Amino acid sequence: MRILYRFLLFNFLLLSITTVFGQHNNSMLVYAEPENKTFTVEQEITYFNSTKDTVKDYILNDWNNAYSDKNSPLAKRFSDEFYRGFHLAKESDRGLTTIISIIDQNNRVLEFSRLKNQIDLIDVHLVNPIYPNHKFKIKIKYTVRIPDQRFTRFGADENSGSLYLKNWFLTPARIEKNNFVKNSNENLDDIANGLSDYDIKMVLPSRMHIFTDLETTKESENNNESVYLLKGRNLQDFNLILESTPTFSNYKNNNSEVITNLKDKRLNDFQKAIVIDRVVNYVAEKLGPLPQQKIVVSQVDYDRNPFYGLNQLPSFISPFPDEFLYELKFLKTYTQNYLKSALHLNPRKDTWIADGIQTYIMMQYIKEHYPNMKMMGSLSDYKLLKGFNLFKSDFNDQYYYLYLLMARKNLDQPVGDSKSSFIKFNEQISGKYRAGMNLYYLNDFLGNEIVSQTITDFIKLNQSKQTEEDDFRALLEQKTNKNLDWFFTTAVHSRKLIDFTFGKVKKDKDSIHAVIKNRTKTNVPISVYGIKNNSIVFKKWVENVTTDTVITFPRENTDKIVLNYNNEIPEYNSRNNWKSLKSFFGNNRPIKFTFIKDLEDSNVNQIFYVPEFSYNLYDGISPGLSFHNKSLLDKPFIFDITPVYSSNTNSLIGGAFFTINQNVREDRLYNIRYSLGGSTYHYAPNAAYTKISPSISFRFRDLDYRANKKENVTIRHIFVDREKSLFVTTKDENYSIFNIRYSKGESEITRVYNLMTDVQIADNFGKLSGEIQYRKLFENNRQVNLRFFAGAFMYRDTRSEFFSFGVDRPTDYLYDYGLLGRSESTGLYSQQYIMAEGGFKSKFNTRFANQWMTTVNGSFNIWNWVEIYGDLGLIKNQFKSADFLYDSGIRLNLVPDYFELYFPVYSNNGWEIAQDNYDEKVRFVITLSPKTLISLFTRKWL
Repeated sequence: MRILYRFLLFNFLLLSITTVFGQHNNSMLVYAEPENKTFTVEQEITYFNSTKDTVKDYILNDWNNAYSDKNSPLAKRFSDEFYRGFHLAKESDRGLTTIISIIDQNNRVLEFSRLKNQIDLIDVHLVNPIYPNHKFKIKIKYTVRIPDQRFTRFGADENSGSLYLKNWFLTPARIEKNNFVKNSNENLDDIANGLSDYDIKMVLPSRMHIFTDLETTKESENNNESVYLLKGRNLQDFNLILESTPTFSNYKNNNSEVITNLKDKRLNDFQKAIVIDRVVNYVAEKLGPLPQQKIVVSQVDYDRNPFYGLNQLPSFISPFPDEFLYELKFLKTYTQNYLKSALHLNPRKDTWIADGIQTYIMMQYIKEHYPNMKMMGSLSDYKLLKGFNLFKSDFNDQYYYLYLLMARKNLDQPVGDSKSSFIKFNEQISGKYRAGMNLYYLNDFLGNEIVSQTITDFIKLNQSKQTEEDDFRALLEQKTNKNLDWFFTTAVHSRKLIDFTFGKVKKDKDSIHAVIKNRTKTNVPISVYGIKNNSIVFKKWVENVTTDTVITFPRENTDKIVLNYNNEIPEYNSRNNWKSLKSFFGNNRPIKFTFIKDLEDSNVNQIFYVPEFSYNLYDGISPGLSFHNKSLLDKPFIFDITPVYSSNTNSLIGGAFFTINQNVREDRLYNIRYSLGGSTYHYAPNAAYTKISPSISFRFRDLDYRANKKENVTIRHIFVDREKSLFVTTKDENYSIFNIRYSKGESEITRVYNLMTDVQIADNFGKLSGEIQYRKLFENNRQVNLRFFAGAFMYRDTRSEFFSFGVDRPTDYLYDYGLLGRSESTGLYSQQYIMAEGGFKSKFNTRFANQWMTTVNGSFNIWNWVEIYGDLGLIKNQFKSADFLYDSGIRLNLVPDYFELYFPVYSNNGWEIAQDNYDEKVRFVITLSPKTLISLFTRKWL
């Protein structure tokens, strides 16, 4: 009986050890041809079935093959983020995996297939199933073509001849809850591989140098080729770089060996070694020693995820010490790669944990080593800049502000969501920072460095098993008796906003009785401080403030009480967080005028002023000064008053706009905007117009924020008063129009679709119109643009053509477009083109339609930005039969919608290119508004 017991106990322990440490083994023989960007691989995978189920098919990650098709999930993400380079690339520049054969351990050929819509995942169909806790071998022969590095920075660099190899080989996918994780490559560097041991024999030209975080031994070398043996244990992934001219250097200390080519020409090798040693020792102290002896920290890794802000500064501005810049870059990249190696999480599902730990460590590092560092470095020392909150703020404050940047735009996302669901700014910046602030918040609330201890224990736990969020939570809950549901449910897995403020405050000799209001009803802890002369008198955490709650504090000679004084809580609005105990009004903020823009300052009411310049033919170059309250963060109420001097008329013109933004959370209707605007400019020589327009807009979006789908309903009433002009003879000087517009659009680099309908009702006319725009980029890099417009008068009681549909340019009686010479019918200014209404580029004898109009506009590229265009349509005027119009020509689409040229060739007018005064027929599109141009460069982030 004792023998049987020992036998059963031995098998139980063996099974337990196998379950904990069981993993796959990858043995590879690789022949490298760097000049052709190809590798030939003979691979043997020993697959261990650690599940409780029998495996009949299993999944291999083949992320290199994601580059082979312009319809892959990777290509779709490029398109969503408006990156055109991949779709324009030659086939030879895109990656490809070609499977030659797959056989099992019994030398039987196995069938395989790629998953539908996931060409970077291979489903291997087994002849015999793999039973739980059993191993099975397969052998695969294949070739890989490495993609060009310009797509993701991973891949082949034709200029230097180097190859940064990432996710280039086949490996078993991770298993969770007895199922394979089927994640496609979406340029997120988050492949979900099963834990494996790696034994690689690599044959490559002798001129190539190899850099990797695997154990490396050079087996042999001759004049033509070198043979290396690479080994790694218990890894999800590894780095491998091949270079003909080496750029990497090795740095060793007691904790690890660092292989890096992180650039900084201003530091010598000795200075870099000091920085690296300091960072490596700090991370080892906070997180524990690196699980493996070597780690690669490359410039490519940093360039993919730079420290936002530092990478935005021009090279000639150096507000930070050289050593600090290098230290920050190295700290960010080292901790990122450390956590990739140390954490055995599903990197797409539980990305918030790694992102949070990385940001948390960086915040602590700055707090401990550079407590006086400001957000803008030494620029804060300049007297001219000291008045700006941007330059007074501490370095770590930027994490809070960059989270708020998205929250105020109503574009923030729960950090606990899948990484693939994030828009780019959240994935790379805002979400990472919010995750780190969450941990910082929790650590402050729990006290005793409980979060820091949990992180260290969690790193240790990952050395023995695959982990997930539940493991991290379990370690936290072991160290505290406090309820943590609010943290995981609200801070991690929701986008609920946090916003507390004070209500009534009563004071007596010994106590303060304050009402704390929870404006968003989000049940999380809030910190309350007593402040005297900018020093903290007391601090207290208050929990379960879901309704108005009266809290009593000791008076202790405090000047004011403040919520969230040190911004340890990622709160939506901190401007309402303090209450003065001296002032009768509680909060008496003075008005502060600031040049251009600044960060929010909760102590003052900010008014910004900035020079403005505008131009049109009748006003000339018009300087002005804009007074507004638009800080670097969006606000619920915005005003902008801009008086402008008209140099041509020596008069004051300009505009004023007032807007209330109401953000709606967790719904397709995400924003309601109430506006009142007015402006006055000249529409003809010495004749001005005044426009006043109240409006309300309802903005809708897809619940998938990456979908780039938007809808908008705008209801407005336009009141126009125009001075009489000697040059414009229309009698319709004063009018008002009720206008309803509905628009719907979807845009990405390969496809743009827009629908717009418009209803206008006035005393003497009523109009209904609609248009559809469609743009498609084909796989052969040809692009087609189509637009259909139809409009008709519902009723009309005016003989003026002023309100008619324009054939080649609208009259713009609503004053919506930036026309430089809106009343010109001849000359250069009349050649400005606006894609609206008829959309024709040629000018015909009939330039308006006062009954109905239907047109089609199209263009097709023949080489890069050179396109051919064509327009045709039917134009109907009262008491006349319908006219059929057409034109065609060449379009130079230099910057779409911002700078374009149109050269008419053939139309109803005949061969226009052969006619006199051809230069007067050329049309142009030009955008002078800086705000509009900026949107061209920011759309990929949002």
